[in-house]
Amino acid sequence: MVTFAAISFLSWWIHGNDASMPSANARSGIAVATFAGGCLWCLQPAYDRLEGVLSITPGYTGGTKSDPTDEEVLDGDTGHAEAIEVVFDPGKITYEKLLDIYWHNI
Repeated sequence: MVTFAAISFLSWWIHGNDASMPSANARSGIAVATFAGGCLWCLQPAYDRLEGVLSITPGYTGGTKSDPTDEEVLDGDTGHAEAIEVVFDPGKITYEKLLDIYWHNI
């Protein structure tokens, strides 16, 4: 887990993503956060039934190949990390709460 946290941080640093600032649409009150946790299917259940979480999309982040297959990512040849994208209402659940759940589940 520590190794994965280090990889997640490195990916954040290389790609210039600010983990404290999820993307947001101010007009709609919707924000989007992406969490990479080694196994996207392991992370998703922690967010499934939270009030304020509008949708969860599993997939991959980073990497060098467009639209890689699962096998290519699992082989480690593409540089991708398994991740989930969480669309949420910051009026009902905070990014800090989502991040706390992330740290308790990786």
